[in-house]
Amino acid sequence: MNLAMRNVMKSKQVPWSGVHTGIHATLSKGDFFSVEGVPLSRMQVDWMPAEPDNKDNDEDCILMVGNGTIADIRCNQVHPYMCFRKKTKNMVLNGCGTFDQEYSLDPRTGSCYKFHRVPRNWTRAYMTCAAEGAHLAVVNSETEANFLKELFEKTPAKSIISAIPGIMRDIMHVGFHDWGERGVWTTIHGTSLVEAGFNLWAEGQPDNARPGEYCGGMFRNGRLDDVWCHERGTFVCEKTPQSLMQEEDL
Repeated sequence: MNLAMRNVMKSKQVPWSGVHTGIHATLSKGDFFSVEGVPLSRMQVDWMPAEPDNKDNDEDCILMVGNGTIADIRCNQVHPYMCFRKKTKNMVLNGCGTFDQEYSLDPRTGSCYKFHRVPRNWTRAYMTCAAEGAHLAVVNSETEANFLKELFEKTPAKSIISAIPGIMRDIMHVGFHDWGERGVWTTIHGTSLVEAGFNLWAEGQPDNARPGEYCGGMFRNGRLDDVWCHERGTFVCEKTPQSLMQEEDL
């Protein structure tokens, strides 16, 4: 694992500062474990010179540098990171260009979609889709709006379980906002809703409820709504079938 991570860092030309690892001591000060519960003592890795030093008694995360050695750092420091997933048997690349079988192709729109039932705020929903090689769904037509409506109908409000109170159960996040200029709604691809092909708002919307609703949502009836960006809700990721497939050499 150490060598594999070093090879990735070398191929991606990661800065000398290194990458975050899934090793931390946030649960018990000074006791470093992986996110899988493996103690650091069982890992074949060496500390950098003069490490660990627990500077200011505030270094509970682990950084790996290019030579494979590690150092303790503050968890709020910003560094590159890499994701890891074990290969499972019989992994099949589906028609959406991904091993994630929750993505399915809708022939009416030509795009692939995945409905996320774990409520997240708008920015986290955006990030989740990007991490999957997709994007937060952008509505380009009445046909697509109806399809998203159908997806939403398959998840009744009472089936959305969350320990966090106040989540949106009848509105889901979609890919538009008015961050740049209030009242000028733009998709995450930089086009207006009219240019995107769908700008049918629910009755009385957008209403910009205080303290300000700057992110895009959709009601269960398939009509648009402005929502608070911090509010957690379900969402749909969208991708083209070719988005994760290897491009042919030119």
